[in-house]
Amino acid sequence: MLVARDTIFRTIGGGQLEYMAIEHARKILSGGRDTPLDVPLGPEIGQCCGGRVSLSFRLMTHGLADELVGKVDTEIAMRPHVYIFGAGHVGGALAHALSLTPVRIIMVDTREAELMKFQEKWEPVFRPGFHGNYICDVPGVETCLSAIPEQAVRSAPPHSAFIILTHDHALDFLIAAEALQRQDAAYVGMVGSKTKKATFKNWLKREAGREDLFENLVCPIGGAVVKDKRPEVIAALAAAEILTAVLV
Repeated sequence: MLVARDTIFRTIGGGQLEYMAIEHARKILSGGRDTPLDVPLGPEIGQCCGGRVSLSFRLMTHGLADELVGKVDTEIAMRPHVYIFGAGHVGGALAHALSLTPVRIIMVDTREAELMKFQEKWEPVFRPGFHGNYICDVPGVETCLSAIPEQAVRSAPPHSAFIILTHDHALDFLIAAEALQRQDAAYVGMVGSKTKKATFKNWLKREAGREDLFENLVCPIGGAVVKDKRPEVIAALAAAEILTAVLV
């Protein structure tokens, strides 16, 4: 956790312990010694956790800053990849729901106009992407314009998540089949009704000859208990499913 005179970055868990840690750190910034802080987690601080916590403090230096940047870069590089196919209402809401979580989000669409709408809605930050076909970044989200979105599935690292929400059922089926045939995906989900799910099962058996792969498909995404069809609700429920699958 980083503490400056007027801001903080990240957390040690919140509550009274964090409040005391911030106060102690700011005393150090004001000229105090960078001594450790030993705190009993009991009635003295209004907590019933039990035990003790010892916190160490270090004043920031250029060397330490470089070390922390390296650690953050490594952490980001190791984040699980979540591919969202379809920049429509549910796709956009899902990207937004996941954008504050420790995953790398890639929004893939065949339609440039839909990607542009998505970028405009979420205030894009234009910068070079990680791959040549990434045309720009939304904060926390990369976007990929591709005429053959299945290629994104093929090039994805192991333990990726694939969520299929395109405007075309035939395209949904192609992407879902590609993702299921990898057999190393953390999550493969497709938006759809009971009829679409049954149709895809028959299609997968006919076209891929692998009906067994169907068991690894999540459809509908977000579970079947909550019947609300608003994009934001579906996105919230699906985000919980995806994070449960990839953050293991």
